[in-house]
Amino acid sequence: MTADIARRRRRLGALFVALFALSQALLWWAYYAHGAKPLIGDEAEYQRTALSILAGGAWMPSTIWPPLQPLLLAAVYFVTGPSVLAAQLLQTVLFILCGALLRDLWRRLGGSVAAANTAAALFLLNPATAAYAQWLWPEITHLLLLLAALCLLARAPARVPAFAAGVCIGLAILAKSLLSPFWPVFLLVFVRPERPRVLLQPALLFVVGIGLVTAPAIWHGWREYGKPMIADSSVYNLWVGLTDRWRSDYVLDMGGATLPQFLASAQTPQQRNALYLDKVRALVAERGAGSMIADLVGRQYFRLFSAKTPLLSQLPGPACSGHLSVYTTSPWLTTTLTAASGVFHVLMLAAGAFGLAGWRRRPNPLLAIVALFLAYQLALFLPIHVKARFLLPMLPFLCGFAGSFLAALRARGLAWHAQPSAATIALTPPRLAFGAVLAALLLFLAFAGPALDGLCAG
Repeated sequence: MTADIARRRRRLGALFVALFALSQALLWWAYYAHGAKPLIGDEAEYQRTALSILAGGAWMPSTIWPPLQPLLLAAVYFVTGPSVLAAQLLQTVLFILCGALLRDLWRRLGGSVAAANTAAALFLLNPATAAYAQWLWPEITHLLLLLAALCLLARAPARVPAFAAGVCIGLAILAKSLLSPFWPVFLLVFVRPERPRVLLQPALLFVVGIGLVTAPAIWHGWREYGKPMIADSSVYNLWVGLTDRWRSDYVLDMGGATLPQFLASAQTPQQRNALYLDKVRALVAERGAGSMIADLVGRQYFRLFSAKTPLLSQLPGPACSGHLSVYTTSPWLTTTLTAASGVFHVLMLAAGAFGLAGWRRRPNPLLAIVALFLAYQLALFLPIHVKARFLLPMLPFLCGFAGSFLAALRARGLAWHAQPSAATIALTPPRLAFGAVLAALLLFLAFAGPALDGLCAG
């Protein structure tokens, strides 16, 4: 490494630290400057459950919310007292670790050092992403465990990493149970196609790791409800997803209004699910499957990719467009956070689209798992209730592709015809054309929803 390169890296490192400190300062000021922001939605439920556990209550009192986040909060409060600030500080550390894991994972997936650094910077500097660490939703905990599992699987077939990856996936399921149907896909990493065989011992250790951490919750479900379950909100979320009307979340949101009706509809999870599945079938029969699918395609992905992130939804703004206004930020701070979030959202989606279109490395089992995970997320959120925060598990990978594209642009100086064959990103005209179409689609989904719905019109 030459002295010039070393100096340039030190300058970039110092710039990143300064920008990260600024982003964090703005977010902490926004949250606490005029009194702490109130908890919203599921945040309040996680807090209530954590305090109940701390007081000796049941460790898994709900069939809707998985147990890990309230258990984590209760553990923090046991040490510090019931302080949301302590939980926020811990989650901020976890958020930084997510960035470090993303950098490591992207290097192992074939990205250059510059691409991995850029990906981590895009992830960590975005205030709309960093704000998750200050909320009590399990998003950061779940994402950390998912990224840790992928980084450990990248080191498979070693036995200890395989077992540890299983533990991480099990804990991730205990944080957000929507990952439950997907976990068998991770076993692909133990398949060796060049000499067709399955590495049985590390694969078995991976499954054992999952089983060890999920067994208490599964046994609890069996004992209490006669079903081996952790938490099951799938039918509830399916019903709300099918009956949502708007392309932006928090616009006459039906999730909170529907949940008490769902819980009061029957005594057991099986009875509630059966009752609401009948309602789903009746709704599909009434509207027609084709019409309903078209309606979902025309609504759900606007909600998922929306530029009105959970941070913007909570900042001051008109209620008719889905602003809760639970932050009491001054106009300059609201404008600054909104603009910064918008810039990063555009950069991540647009550059991520070009990076995905230009990706040229041969697939390996780990990359196949990432691709299948993205496809699973997109398929999952077609029918069920969608909020913009559900995009978070996909953000590291969008940042990864964006980082690879931006690093390729910088390395090539836009000289698309002069790139080595081993380059991760191919900046050829056909790939750039496809990237432009994909970027335009994602940006349309991000910004056009409110206009298509006519929110706040008249």
